[in-house]
Amino acid sequence: MTITEILKNGLWSKNPGLVQLLGLCPLLAVSSTAVNALGLGIATIIVLSVSNLMISLTRRIIIHEIRIIIYVLIIASIVTCVELLMEAYTPELYQALGLYISLIVTNCIIIARAETFASRNGIIHSFTDGIANGAGFSLVLLFIGMIRELVGQGTVFSGMDQLIGDLGTNLKTQVFSSDQGLLIAILPPGAFISLGLLVAGKNFLDSRYRKKRLDKREAEITSVN
Repeated sequence: MTITEILKNGLWSKNPGLVQLLGLCPLLAVSSTAVNALGLGIATIIVLSVSNLMISLTRRIIIHEIRIIIYVLIIASIVTCVELLMEAYTPELYQALGLYISLIVTNCIIIARAETFASRNGIIHSFTDGIANGAGFSLVLLFIGMIRELVGQGTVFSGMDQLIGDLGTNLKTQVFSSDQGLLIAILPPGAFISLGLLVAGKNFLDSRYRKKRLDKREAEITSVN
């Protein structure tokens, strides 16, 4: 498998959030705002890429019978480091995300990529797979967060200063008053609705693309005949 195929699979074709529907707990619980979603997404990218790298490096010396335990230990160590860094440098965001940072350890996306890819491929491909799947998952998180925040509160990127400091203050966009927002968007049903819309949108684009390819192939066959 080439690097391009790995990136395409992680970001679109086999996106863990839209196609495999993995890691729904943070997708639905944390994505009430774009900043929360982006913060957890970045943390997931770091954990997924580094854990894939470490597991690929040690795959030949890990005893097969206890491999899952070793994977969890590696992932838990990386999550602890990320958690301490967030507590030190982004304390407000750390408080907002709370328990969900620690729950990255049990995220089935990370365990799945460790078992199905990192344990069977080289360092570069495994690291790229971690980046691609982490970025694909993070984009889904971010879009859901933006939709829910916009519809529910009338803002986009509110509280961005929690993630990047004073530079984020100017990134907040007020589209309409929060009094005009729909409360359901920032409640759990809003997360399900947003995810459903994204999945439907992806399926629609994929079907359009397949139809165009089929029409093009039929036209080529017709022209040859």
